[in-house]
Amino acid sequence: MLANLYAALGQVADPYVLGVIMLAAMYGLFVGAVPGLSATMAVALLVPVTFFMPPVPAIAAMVTATAMAIFSGDIPGCLLRIPGTPASAAYTDESFAMTRNGQAEVALGAGLVFSVIGGLFGTLVLIVAAPSLAEMALKFSSFEYFWLVLLGLTCAIFIASGDPVKGFVSLFLGLFIACVGMGNPSGQARYTFGNSNLLGGLSLVPVMVGMFAVSEVLRYAIASHQRMELVQSAIGNVFKGMWKLTVRYPACILRGSILGTVVGALPGAGADIAAYMSYAMSKKFSREPEKFGTGHVEGIVESGAANNSSLAGAWIPALVFGIPGDSITAIVIGVLYMKNLNPGPMIFINNPVSMYAIFIVFILANLLMLPLGWLTIKAAKRILLVPRNILMPLILLFCIVGAYSINNSAFDVGVMLGFGLLAYLMEENGFPIAPTILGVVLGGMLEENLVSSMIKADGNLLAFVSRPIAGALALLTLALWLFPIVVRLLRRSRAQERYVESPHA
Repeated sequence: MLANLYAALGQVADPYVLGVIMLAAMYGLFVGAVPGLSATMAVALLVPVTFFMPPVPAIAAMVTATAMAIFSGDIPGCLLRIPGTPASAAYTDESFAMTRNGQAEVALGAGLVFSVIGGLFGTLVLIVAAPSLAEMALKFSSFEYFWLVLLGLTCAIFIASGDPVKGFVSLFLGLFIACVGMGNPSGQARYTFGNSNLLGGLSLVPVMVGMFAVSEVLRYAIASHQRMELVQSAIGNVFKGMWKLTVRYPACILRGSILGTVVGALPGAGADIAAYMSYAMSKKFSREPEKFGTGHVEGIVESGAANNSSLAGAWIPALVFGIPGDSITAIVIGVLYMKNLNPGPMIFINNPVSMYAIFIVFILANLLMLPLGWLTIKAAKRILLVPRNILMPLILLFCIVGAYSINNSAFDVGVMLGFGLLAYLMEENGFPIAPTILGVVLGGMLEENLVSSMIKADGNLLAFVSRPIAGALALLTLALWLFPIVVRLLRRSRAQERYVESPHA
């Protein structure tokens, strides 16, 4: 273990890797601070660049850019009332109210300091939990993996969408996209329409870049008439008073960090869901709930810790089972496969040095956030005034080059543009993108484990629940399916009881 740790430290301490981390940090801070550019988009745009990097710096760039972008999304939310990333939307009104009250430095300082604390907490859980879960996952067969993937897809519907029906439709669209190509195990062409470019299926990277980056460019092009007004507020020492807040709200910090890590580990949830849930919980347990919405820092403290702790939490199922915790790790899984770091329990046995290096990068990225975040806050007003009509065409150009470079194919560029338009139309009509992405990533794994299990069991369906872990996962999955039906029946019966008990005219 110590030998692997020393080797990992040596890899991370390489000047090239440290240079990549610094550049990725500045890139992530910039992308997060520009309204309309999300952390997921930042990672999607990094994918073509990682083709030319060794595994450790490639993953380090993604980890660092994500952590920085999630934090810096707080800056435009605080100064413009426009969240830089969806994870910052939960407490944008609160931080903007503080800015109007002349407390911009307190709001930004809380977002910075408690993001770092939450990120370090999530990293600690990742370091402890991932290897332990991997030991247990070594006992998994195709039966357990089938139910685990099914459970992950189910969670994505119920957690990542306010409307489960739309989440269900979005998920099945992703599973349909995953079916394009050669069928398993027959090798029969499916949904290729005679196009040889589709025989190997749709490449994941063009689909990802299209849905997360091109859709944002389209959204900007359609809504470019909207103007932003920067609130002129003096920003002093952002670290002043942070120790007092730490002493005053220790329960909020711990609760937000734990909730963020747990929610991050649930497939399809991610930092934005963690931030919303944490902000709601903060208000519910607060001694001063009436102050929320008027410029009260308590909700920012808890949500700030939650959104960054969820990032490390999302890596737990991604590394151990190959199941993405959020849309960012869905992209990262594709990069891991390209770098021969195949996700799964064996990754800790086959590539222990790389895993330790990733853990060290998580710690380093969160610690770097303090000085670099402070500099970004100081430069915020200039970053926010970057002309969007110059930035967006450059992003589109980078997307096209990146999609083309994967297979040197113009067909992939067409796929990217098509999925960008599809994602835009979906979001405009209230259909979430996250379940679609999870369906694309996990569809192949679901089919492979289903077919393997059916062959092993010789068609006997009872074999899917005969093993203890498989049976427990099956019960949990079926319980999630039946839960909405039971709740609806209970509500209907209570409504009928009230109707019977009420006096009739």
